[in-house]
Amino acid sequence: MSGILFQKILFGPIHSRRLGRSLGINLLPEDVKLCTFNCIYCECGWAKTDKIIYDKLLSKEIIISVLQQRFVELHQQGLEIDSITYSGNGEPTLHPDFAAITDELIRLRNKYFPQTVISCLSNSTQLFRHDVFEALQKIDNRILKLDAGRQCTLDLINKPFAPISIDEITNNLVKFNGDLTIQTLFLRGESDGRMIDNTTDEEVEAWLERLKVIKPQKVMMYPIDRETPAKNLKKISKEEMETIAEKVQRLGITTLIY
Repeated sequence: MSGILFQKILFGPIHSRRLGRSLGINLLPEDVKLCTFNCIYCECGWAKTDKIIYDKLLSKEIIISVLQQRFVELHQQGLEIDSITYSGNGEPTLHPDFAAITDELIRLRNKYFPQTVISCLSNSTQLFRHDVFEALQKIDNRILKLDAGRQCTLDLINKPFAPISIDEITNNLVKFNGDLTIQTLFLRGESDGRMIDNTTDEEVEAWLERLKVIKPQKVMMYPIDRETPAKNLKKISKEEMETIAEKVQRLGITTLIY
């Protein structure tokens, strides 16, 4: 699978299962996925490296100029947008000017679309960076990945390029004091000759224990919805998802299935 890559800085507005009418922002290269994870289910396909190739990144000046121009166009059209969303070809917070771009994005949003929320879909691996953490605190909707409760399962599903501690991720998520949304994809199948299933009682209990510590306002759960890089993965049934969701709801956390 070569993956679906976004060929521009801004895409949409598109209809998002989770965010409604969403205008997407891609801060990453247009011809390659850039991420600290190499998730077996990622719709962008396999990443070749997590190393930032700076000459492939657009400058913050170009990105802000494109945002300004597109916001003016959409405002003149009278188009309503539910969310302006960082997503794109990998992990958006890897852009070295993520914080500065976010400050300008907030200014432009306030001018042209004051009722629209700003969202960020992130894999949670850059929260140790002060600039990223502070930028995420400024936006409305932090949707942060946690696909497992155990290190070995994170390594199998998310396939980090370099060792990434699930305990460190959890500790950084705690720093939001509950003002965040956790996103989790549930799956089972085989990859690299290893069986993977984060829906077993053991895996779900380990994940729930981390949710108890993080105390997110909301959990978004979803199964595989598109073609995946790893070929032998199975979509989890609605009934199984609902069973897991009930366990989250018992913790007093709003839980949504997509």
